[in-house]
Amino acid sequence: MRMVDLIEKKRDGKELSTEEIQFIINGYTNNTIPDYQISALTMAIFFQGMNERERADLTMAMVHSGDVIDLSGIEGIKVDKHSTGGVGDTTTLVLGPLVAALGVPVAKMSGRGLGHTGGTIDKLESVPGFHVEIENEEFIKLVNENKIAVIGQSGNLTPADKKLYALRDVTATVDSIPLIASSIMSKKIAAGADAICLDVKTGAGAFMKTLDDARELAKAMVNIGNNVGRKTMAIISDMSQPLGFAIGNALEVEEAIDTLQGKGPEDLTELCLTLGSYMVYLAGKASTTEEAREKLKEVMDNGKALESFKVFLQSQGGDPSVVDDPSKLPQAKYKVELPSLEDGYVAEIIADEIGTAAMMLGAGRATKESEIDLAVGLMLKKKIGDAVKKGESLLTIYTNKEDVEEVKEKLYQNIKISEQKVASPILVQEEITL
Repeated sequence: MRMVDLIEKKRDGKELSTEEIQFIINGYTNNTIPDYQISALTMAIFFQGMNERERADLTMAMVHSGDVIDLSGIEGIKVDKHSTGGVGDTTTLVLGPLVAALGVPVAKMSGRGLGHTGGTIDKLESVPGFHVEIENEEFIKLVNENKIAVIGQSGNLTPADKKLYALRDVTATVDSIPLIASSIMSKKIAAGADAICLDVKTGAGAFMKTLDDARELAKAMVNIGNNVGRKTMAIISDMSQPLGFAIGNALEVEEAIDTLQGKGPEDLTELCLTLGSYMVYLAGKASTTEEAREKLKEVMDNGKALESFKVFLQSQGGDPSVVDDPSKLPQAKYKVELPSLEDGYVAEIIADEIGTAAMMLGAGRATKESEIDLAVGLMLKKKIGDAVKKGESLLTIYTNKEDVEEVKEKLYQNIKISEQKVASPILVQEEITL
């Protein structure tokens, strides 16, 4: 087999066989196929696409390019959840303990964030003492005992995907549905999931800006999952404005605590109940998603979801008393209100730009080397569609810097007020199943 022939084949719109895809990924992983030939292939895929079988084969070839986590020691159906990212996306902090309270095993492998705020691990590390440096045996033991544990990502999970992603980033081939879908799904499958629940974001704060693009990606991932024997479902949710009110690490932990008690923001609560009902259904703990939703509401109301969060934190070295006393979380030195400059209605809160403002405060990493300030961030007081009076606070800035004029300017540029009332965006826009 010659790589140049395979590039030509895909360039001309023909299908690559299972063996040819394995040859490409194996060769790239072990450095026998050079970057420039893979660059040519990814550009051919960008223009010619891949069919469902090719996408599934590419995904599994990347899965088997490195370690595959064996979670067979965990009892029950392991359901993983993946979000394509966003601003104020606190869902994992809520969903993990929420579905674990119903006996669904949550064996979560998470990374650190690069961007607006930290990743799930950074947020959890706002809790004093919490750590993810645990051995695999301990990880499996904790999931069996408590139904939930979070561990840091393995260094050798899907190495082919890591190499391919870095290359796509510098060759203008990131925006390819087959390559995005196989990249995301290879990581989820290698992490040992039996079933996968996907939250594909759309809007200004999302990677997929339009509903059509989000739908195409969601369908591609659902098809890959089901074609390789993993029950997979997806929803498309709005990210035109930040999710919930909190944007920042410790602030989001406190918001997760409120949500687990049924006192969280309406949009975050709704999204968690929707995704959670899929996870419970896929895990076989309810016969319908409607039944699953009722069970989730019940554990929110009776305190079992909150207790699940406390046990989870304590079992990984965290101080569970933060749940009852969130003032023990990192606290910012200053709180600065952002007053509205006019009467009217909130018409736009441009999610990714608001996220950038939070990063400017230190809530996220601009580079891998950046230090995160876990205490800082933003707390929205208004969402799209809300009425506001001149001088009334739009949000609170939590900061350890005395001068936040640049941040305030950024926020004013990206929160639009109109004279006419604007409808709130629809949160869950579509559900994608086979």
